[in-house]
Amino acid sequence: MIPEDFQLVKPGEIRVRFAPSPTGYFHIGTARGALFNYLFAQKNQGSFVLRIEDTDKERSSPEFEKDIIEGLKWLGLDWSEGPDVGGAYGPYRQSERTDTYSDYLEKLLVQDKAYYCFCSEDELEAQRQYQMSIGETPRYSGKCSDLPKETVKKYLEEKKPSIIRFRVHQKKIVFKDLIRGELEFDSGLMGDIVIAKDLLTPLYNFSVVVDDFEMKISHVIRGEDHISNTPKQILMQEALGFNRPEYAHLPLILGPDRSKLSKRHGAVSVVSYKKEGYLAEAIVNFISFLGWNPGDEREIYSLPSLVKEFSLEKVQKGGAVFNIKKLDYLNGFYIRKKSPERLAEMCLPYLEESGLVKKENVDLNYLKSIVSIYHERLKKLSEIVELTDFFFREKLEYEKELLRWKEMTDEELKNSLEKLEKIFSKINSGAWTKVNLENALMPKTEKAGDRGILLWPLRVALSGKKSSAGPFEIAEILGKEKTLERLREAKNLL
Repeated sequence: MIPEDFQLVKPGEIRVRFAPSPTGYFHIGTARGALFNYLFAQKNQGSFVLRIEDTDKERSSPEFEKDIIEGLKWLGLDWSEGPDVGGAYGPYRQSERTDTYSDYLEKLLVQDKAYYCFCSEDELEAQRQYQMSIGETPRYSGKCSDLPKETVKKYLEEKKPSIIRFRVHQKKIVFKDLIRGELEFDSGLMGDIVIAKDLLTPLYNFSVVVDDFEMKISHVIRGEDHISNTPKQILMQEALGFNRPEYAHLPLILGPDRSKLSKRHGAVSVVSYKKEGYLAEAIVNFISFLGWNPGDEREIYSLPSLVKEFSLEKVQKGGAVFNIKKLDYLNGFYIRKKSPERLAEMCLPYLEESGLVKKENVDLNYLKSIVSIYHERLKKLSEIVELTDFFFREKLEYEKELLRWKEMTDEELKNSLEKLEKIFSKINSGAWTKVNLENALMPKTEKAGDRGILLWPLRVALSGKKSSAGPFEIAEILGKEKTLERLREAKNLL
């Protein structure tokens, strides 16, 4: 434990913490909480602390902790103190702070501000059911609150199952939420609350109170689902003589149907978004608007500009709606900001994973030319595989009906393919450019009366797809030999 006189924090210094539980993957809602804490700390030249709350030993996992840390780093949310970088107020994993919690638990027990409860689960459940049946809020009856010390000692020696409860005295608890204003609670509705399974196993509300004090946290910024925990934590702060941090509770994130956000709304882990080909800057920009509004029409914000503009006063009280289409729009914007060279590098892993290319054999200039014609179309990097796979395949597989424009007969289709082959055969390889191809073919399409008679079979023959980039752009990249070969293969389908 840090000695009482160990002061590294300057008076008035802003210190916030992002304190995830490693019981699941790093999701959008969790990332939003991390971002808002980070922005608040950066805006106020404060400290952003990463604390891993892994007291739930059964559900906590190093795999989930690694996922959280990797997600934060990918988003660019760097912390000044944490389990991997250390700091003056560590350790920063709750599982490594057991002795500290035990000291404070014993202090509460000695001062009779907490006590051992030996009620069985069956007793507690029966009590809950009865209270609900008569219209009361379920709360502990206080049965074990006045057990004689001798009885408690005897039960403990007998290893009778027990928990530790905090004594809650009836009073009004009032605190100012920096987003919602003044909130008031009646502690009489709580009953005595469980704060630990035993001296070595503290529960969430207790360990958070101790950690926030020991780590000198000045502001607690978290989701509104924690509002009901705040009065409990305030009571424990008062009992232990701790300072009360400022509180700000962020709005819930909702799906488009305004129900609680879930996977069916498109919300998955941050790493999953990364794998799908969303860019970190797009995710940060997107989640910044989940509950925060700058007050103008601007939609594009880099991380530095968010730091400059962010304030808790602009955080909304109402639920924030998650809209995957907005995320796709932002991601497309940031993709278009990349240079063709950089975009080709970013797309390469997706093409390699699909088996279309091998990194060591890739011609980056060729790849850049392919990616460039889809630069404006991409919403996420993973789409590059489906959009461009035909460039890397030796032979295309598609139904011959796809070649047919409207009601063309097989004979008309064959004539179109032969005409295309004849026109392109006359163009020298050295003059094989999009402009020259277009100049050679477009007058013929005008004479045909319907441009689709030539252009549609050309597109399908070259790509094997119903929709693609322009056929002249594709032909230029494929080259003369490959273009003519694909036109002949299309004829063979007939």
